[in-house]
Amino acid sequence: MARVTVTRLLPDGGTAPLIAAGHEVITNDSDTAFSHSALCDAARDNAALVTLLTDRIDSEVLEAGASGGRLRVVANVAVGYDNIDLAAATRLGIAVTNTPGVLDETTADTTMMLILSASRLASEAEADLRSGSWAATGGWSINQYLGHDVHGATLGLVGYGRIGRSVARRAAGFGMNVIHHTPSDTGEAGWTEDLDVLLAASDVVSIHVPLKDSTRHLIDRARLAKMQSSAVLVNTSRGPVVDEEALADALHAGRLFAAGIDVYENEPIVHPRLLSAPRTVLLPHIGSGSIATRTRMATLACEGAAAVLAGERPPNLVVNR
Repeated sequence: MARVTVTRLLPDGGTAPLIAAGHEVITNDSDTAFSHSALCDAARDNAALVTLLTDRIDSEVLEAGASGGRLRVVANVAVGYDNIDLAAATRLGIAVTNTPGVLDETTADTTMMLILSASRLASEAEADLRSGSWAATGGWSINQYLGHDVHGATLGLVGYGRIGRSVARRAAGFGMNVIHHTPSDTGEAGWTEDLDVLLAASDVVSIHVPLKDSTRHLIDRARLAKMQSSAVLVNTSRGPVVDEEALADALHAGRLFAAGIDVYENEPIVHPRLLSAPRTVLLPHIGSGSIATRTRMATLACEGAAAVLAGERPPNLVVNR
């Protein structure tokens, strides 16, 4: 059977499909990120890599795998795969799999949490409570922490895939008016052809697009200026879709009411002006972070790797179909 390296520790049971298939599974018990050279070595010496979105699987890593003649599949434990050079994988005949469909509802839950928390200034209120400043100023006051209602507000979804649609269902339950923007007409009520029109019309904007050249800094300084000063921006997709510095500037200047952010341009580094920005809920990329979902993601990735190694075509194949 084949040798497989898993670059980080996975939830319990995640590697079960590979073990059940009889493969030799090498785990990273220290759970520290592989260096680029270590990724190259692993690609050269293994038939499969099970990777996370923080692993940069570029052409050099893939070429190392091809030169060793062993690497057949990279199984990414994420729905996105912008960390992998797909063109190089295709050219070299190395399969790539991902984990679609299993994290939609959990990520939508996180998105809704950010919409609520940012709109109602929950993060600032909690910080004041914990620091003692709320009690020190006499406690409750009628003018404290005045956020914006979610019910009756217009939610603009930038992207309308599985996660975006899951958020739309939740938002409808909160009495929100939901509109969405995609490059082509979805044929559904609320589709807005012009992104700038959606930004101007929305009380809350939530980002749900994959990261690619056309979406990098999709929400830039100019687009942020299209939003209402009372609006809230939420991002649970990929950090580089939003110009982080421009967002921080807008928050500091009061040109945007609040933001709820779970992903960052240069993770795990967060722009210092965003860290100090007012009315901002910042989470450390926990969008899919439930026990059940992360376990299922790991299992699906390992199922995909096992299928490729068995000469089968897994349903979650991204390239080399």
